[in-house]
This record gives sequence, structure tokens and C-alpha cells, in this order.
Amino acid sequence: MYSASEQFADLSKTNYANAVKLASLSLENAEKIVKLNLNTAKAVLAQGVHSAQAAASVKDVQELLALRAKLTEAGVQAATGYSRTLYELSSEAQAEFSALAEQAWASYTKGMASWVESASKSAPAGSDVAVNAFKSTFAASTAAFDQFQKATKQVVNLADASVRAATASATKAATKAKRAA
Repeated sequence: MYSASEQFADLSKTNYANAVKLASLSLENAEKIVKLNLNTAKAVLAQGVHSAQAAASVKDVQELLALRAKLTEAGVQAATGYSRTLYELSSEAQAEFSALAEQAWASYTKGMASWVESASKSAPAGSDVAVNAFKSTFAASTAAFDQFQKATKQVVNLADASVRAATASATKAATKAKRAA
């Protein structure tokens, strides 16, 4: 016979494993963002040195205006690239965290359903109403969480599409501004 204390111990082990996965995932994503920021800082520094050297070699106003346009375009492209990469990292992290949450929730609901079933079999006579009420409440909370999860996915997909459209629009605008200059 599988006792309630064994079920809770298994649930605790699962929660511990999920906490370790969450911490590991958090550190991996933080590392990716730090790496992106360091690489961006290096690129900005190198671009600054290059810009200063180019500005020092300017001989007339026409050349200065052309340099200004070129540097502005490079800055916009760098900012757009950084934003795009940061957004991709964030989206990837969000997907990984969502998958972990879904996995943890599925494991939790499976464990709780097993515990409720086991507890209902060993419940004293006359407690059928209370057991059924608990089962009903648990099923309703599970269904509510599933609906919330589906709605959240829809919102995330809509936001993702909006950000991608805005990024494409910004890139097109930068290209038009470059051609105009």
C-alpha cells in the first residue's frame, strides 16, 4: 500500500527537481543576456574608436555630412540588431519557462489526482460528499488553470506578432531614411 507520506515525499522530490531546473534555466538565460551585453559593449567601443578616427580624417563639410549619415545608419542598425537579439533571447527564455511550468503543473496535477484517489479509497464511511466536493474543486481549479494558460499563450503570441511587425517597420523606416539621406 502506498501511504500518503510516501506520496508527499515524492511530490517534494519533484518540487525540488523543478526548483533546480528553474534555477539552472534562470542562470543560463542570465548568462546569455550578460554575454549579449558584453559583446554589444565591445562593439560599441570599437565603433566609437572607428567613428573618432573617421571624424579626425574629415577634410570638408560634404564628407562630414556623409560620415554623419553613415554613422547614424550604423547606430540604428546596431540598436535594431541588439533589440532583436534581446527580444529573441527573452522569447526563448519565456518559452523555456512556460514549458517548465507546464511540466511542473502536469506533474503536480497527476500527483494530486493520485493522492485524492488514494485518499478517497481509504476515507471513512459517510465522507463521500466531502471527497466528491474536494475532487470537484480540484477538477475545477485544474480546468481554470488550463484556460488561463491557453489565454496567456494567445496574448504572448499576439504580443510576439506585434513586436515582430514593429521591428520590421522600424527596419523599413531606417532603410528609407538611409535612401533619403
